[in-house]
Order: sequence, then C-alpha cells, then structure tokens
Amino acid sequence: MIRDSIKAAQVAAMKSGDKPRLAAVRLILAKLKDKDIELRTASSIPDDDVIVTDVLQKMVKQRRESITMYEQGGRPELAAAEAAEVAVIEDFLPAQMSEDEVKAAIETIKAEVGASSIKDMGKVVGALKAKHGTQIDMGKASALVKAALA
Repeated sequence: MIRDSIKAAQVAAMKSGDKPRLAAVRLILAKLKDKDIELRTASSIPDDDVIVTDVLQKMVKQRRESITMYEQGGRPELAAAEAAEVAVIEDFLPAQMSEDEVKAAIETIKAEVGASSIKDMGKVVGALKAKHGTQIDMGKASALVKAALA
C-alpha cells in the first residue's frame, strides 16, 4: 500500500535527519488525515490506493501552480522549495501511463461503453477513472477524452 510506504518514509527521514523530506512527508500525511476525516461521512469509500493517489495528484498540481506563480513573482528560492516537495510527492505516486497508453485505454473504453459523441464524455471518464484512476492524471485524461469524442 502507498500509505504504508509513506509512513515508512517518514520514519526513514526522521532517522536520517533529512528535514526537507520529513517536512514534505508530514504534509502528505496531514493531507491524508484530512481526507480520512472528510470520508467518515461518505456513503461509499473508494479503495485506499485510489484515495491516496488522488490526494497526491492534487498536491502535485497545487505545487506546480505555486512554482509558476513564484517564478512569475521573482521568487526562485520559494519555487525551488516547492519543486523539492513535488519530487518527494512524486516518489509515492504509482507509475503514470504515457499519453499513448491513455489514448489506447480511452479508445477501448469508448468501444465498451458505446460512446460516439461528446454527450457520452461522463460515461467514458467515469469508466476510465474506475479502471485506471491511480495511473492517470484525470485532468489531462478528460482533455484527451474530449478530443477523442469530438
């Protein structure tokens, strides 16, 4: 499980004295705790790896946006700190599918669902997330689905 590897990384960072990595791992664990609390009232709880991957992908996206803003604002030291956090977070993400693999998966699901127009985008995206949710950045995937259905 991804969550176990994150906890093990926290212990390893504490033992080695790697303070920047420890801080990033603690941020990840805090976000996961927030998500766990949020899901207490949910009617259905998805698989733990899906939850963790979703949280990690959101964290990476937020930090990439921050990096862009810091670079535009002339703060390269803050951008570098965010980039270091992105590197730590990406260590825990499962291997992502390439764009060609995503397109192939979209075509397969499109055939399974019988999608032919942009009206069927929700069905395709839902099936794609159910099958490959931990391996795909859904933000990029939805744009590819839209292009495939257009």
